[in-house]
Amino acid sequence: MFLAPPDRPETWELIQRLALGDWQGINPLIVSLFNLMGVWPLLYAGILAVDGRGQRFPAWPFVAASFLVGAFALLPYLALRQPNPRVIGTLDKGLKLWEWRGTAILLSLLVMVLLGYGLLWGEWADFWQQWRSSRFIHVMTLDFCLLSLLFPLLLPDDWARRAMGDRPWRWWTVLPLVGALLYYLRRPPLILSEKCVS
Repeated sequence: MFLAPPDRPETWELIQRLALGDWQGINPLIVSLFNLMGVWPLLYAGILAVDGRGQRFPAWPFVAASFLVGAFALLPYLALRQPNPRVIGTLDKGLKLWEWRGTAILLSLLVMVLLGYGLLWGEWADFWQQWRSSRFIHVMTLDFCLLSLLFPLLLPDDWARRAMGDRPWRWWTVLPLVGALLYYLRRPPLILSEKCVS
C-alpha cells in the first residue's frame, strides 16, 4: 500500500458508481474485479463457517469485514486460528446453506458472468494505466491476488473434515479464484459424528 500510486480525487465517486451499478464509461475489467472482490468473501465463508466453530474467535466478523477491506480483514483471523480438522456439533441452517451444492453453483455462475464481462469487453491497456496511476485500482488488484494466495492455506483442515485423502483435484485450488470455485463445486460432504452430512 505504501508503494501504491497516490490517491485520486475521483476515487470516491468511482467506488460509489461501482457499488451502485452505474458502470457506463468504466472499464469492464475494473467493474468485474470490483464485483469479484465481493465473491471472495462468500468463498471464504464457505470454508470459515465450519472452521470458525472450533476457534476461540468466531470467523463471521472477519468474513463480514472482508466485504469492505478484503484480505486485510481476514489476516487477523488467519493468524489467530488453530488447526481445526473436525466438525464439532451439528449443522445449523447457516452451515447447511454453505454446504448446499446450489450455493456453489450460483457462485460459479456469477463468477463466469463477471469474468466473461471483464475479459470479453475489458480494455487491458486502460486497466494497466489505471493500475499504475490509481491507488484504489492498484490496492484492489493486489488484494485480489492476496485473497487468491491465502485461500489454499485453509484447505488442509477442510480436507480432513471431509476425509478427502489424496484426491489430486484438490490441488486445483492454487488457480486464482477458478480453483477455489472448482474445489467448492467438487468437495465431498462434511463428515460429522461418523456419518456424512449433506
